[in-house]
Amino acid sequence: MIQLGVNIDHVATVRQARRGAEPDPVRAAHEAELGGADGITAHLREDRRHVQDHDLRRLRDTINVRLNLEMAATDAMVDFARELKPHTAMLVPEGRQEVTTEGGLDVASQLDAMRKVVDRLKEPGLIVSAFIDPDLVQVEAAHRAGFDVCEVHTGPYAHAWSSCGGDFRRHELADALEAVQSAGREIIARGMRFNAGHALNYHNVGPIASLPRVEELHIGHAIVSRSIYAGFRAAVAEMKRLMVQSVMMPR
Repeated sequence: MIQLGVNIDHVATVRQARRGAEPDPVRAAHEAELGGADGITAHLREDRRHVQDHDLRRLRDTINVRLNLEMAATDAMVDFARELKPHTAMLVPEGRQEVTTEGGLDVASQLDAMRKVVDRLKEPGLIVSAFIDPDLVQVEAAHRAGFDVCEVHTGPYAHAWSSCGGDFRRHELADALEAVQSAGREIIARGMRFNAGHALNYHNVGPIASLPRVEELHIGHAIVSRSIYAGFRAAVAEMKRLMVQSVMMPR
């Protein structure tokens, strides 16, 4: 059965806006577990713009599902992953100016370096994943580098869905979905696991989830966004109750 990995980065983004204690991404992870998440994903960026080191240590110690660490292929991040020992380490490109990861990792142009990083991550027993574009050259390079998993970047598909209004009679959308499916076939043929993610939401997730032998989807922003509406009413009501209660208390 297909599995869901929930990315909690944007919960930490809201917390870091005030450098406070809430909302707590670890509590969000526990809520995700109760909602049926099969894994939790967190991206430790080099500039620590959202998720912090202590978040990941608490996640590793307290969640009951898999922990997937998204990380850049740097010595410092590899050292941290080897110490933390998440269930999966996923290598992603990282740009200081981007809001979220845009584009897949270019494994093919840095194959030798990727092999060394993969070997270092596998040494303590981690499953190692590559976030790549739906490009057969990158699939082959990931296989040669020794990755266990390829997560196919679904951003182009999501963009095509939006521009086409979800109409698969438009060749742009049909082609974008076929690119993901084609990459998935090649990933499976080379003995790696086929995952997918990026910009998936409640409208466009169905066709990706139904692709043959896709094992796991990683989704964060859409879930955090939906939670503002699905959970906001209760949060507002509780704040109003406390305010009214305080006004009514004798002084």
